[in-house]
Amino acid sequence: MADVFRGLNLLETLKESIENNKLSEVKDAVEDLLISRINLAVVGDRGDEKPTFINSLLGLGPGDDGAAPSPSPVAPEELAGYPNPKHPDFRLWDLPPVPSTSPFEPEGYMDRVKFLRYNAVFMTFTKTPQPNSVEVFLEARSLQRQTVYFILLASAKDTEKSLEEKRKASLEVLTSQGVAQPKVYLVRPSTLEKSDFSGLLEDMGRDLPEIRAHALLLALPTLNSSLVTQKKEAFKALVWAAASLSGGVSAIPVPFVASMVDSSVAVRILTKAQLSLCLDNESVERLARQRGLEPTVLKRMRTCALSVEVTKGEVKKRLAAAEKDLATGSSKLVEMAMPRHARSVSRSFTAMLQALNGAIDEMAADAEKMVAAALGEGK
Repeated sequence: MADVFRGLNLLETLKESIENNKLSEVKDAVEDLLISRINLAVVGDRGDEKPTFINSLLGLGPGDDGAAPSPSPVAPEELAGYPNPKHPDFRLWDLPPVPSTSPFEPEGYMDRVKFLRYNAVFMTFTKTPQPNSVEVFLEARSLQRQTVYFILLASAKDTEKSLEEKRKASLEVLTSQGVAQPKVYLVRPSTLEKSDFSGLLEDMGRDLPEIRAHALLLALPTLNSSLVTQKKEAFKALVWAAASLSGGVSAIPVPFVASMVDSSVAVRILTKAQLSLCLDNESVERLARQRGLEPTVLKRMRTCALSVEVTKGEVKKRLAAAEKDLATGSSKLVEMAMPRHARSVSRSFTAMLQALNGAIDEMAADAEKMVAAALGEGK
């Protein structure tokens, strides 16, 4: 999978805000990333492919708590919300299909489903997009809404040849209705790591506001090693921002005392990292079921204590070890990452940065091992 968020540099954005003393913006960014506040809508017929797609985005299987059921019990004209059990502010919304009636007013449908409140909308279909769906897309574009995407969901009976034929026919439909530079993403609902999903994420990374794009990144399941790496880098930017706020850009620190405050923030970040990297027991067991593996095999790959359980005791121990190490030359290198005006009050910042970055590296290494095993890489 491509480096889907390569166009974004979260750390540089946060540093710029700190340098400009926009601390409230940084606090809001940290909170948004920790809770992954984002709403995605999925428009289309409620066949088997749609709930499978929704569940894959949530990292769930068909029988898991919180999963979208198939067939859908929702009335045809109603919408249904599916919050992610681990990231409750990351919600997938199952919107009713666009009516095929004529005449059709796209504004009426968009108002009824509150179309513009979603951060992104997926217009799904299994054959070709119907004309009224294209009208909704064009109306959204006229309102400067760029985050609307046509997605061809592959069904179990589709072949590579039939899918390419459907894609070609779909592009012709979009072109004939006036869509400039049409794009159709081919997605296999149960195996998102295949087909065009990486390209979809890449485009979303460019189209969404930067913080929202990273909130999505942190809430998605670990589909492959590339996403693990990108999650790791996003968490390191989050650590830097939290350490900056906690460690002395806005107050005079008291040496070795800040850990009591830092540990609460650190626990939140590392708990989010454990869930985002799918290292918790529930995620590991679900991955094993989905890939036909023994859960114990994957669990043994977690060599970092924080991958297994994030405890305040372990976090405090790591912060204390980092503080003890502050006198070494390595802390000077970390200091260079700080905002210029904060380097004279850097003890808490440096300790938190070293401790949490080390933990993130260890946890990401565990996640990479499990993803490789689940995908059969290296065999």
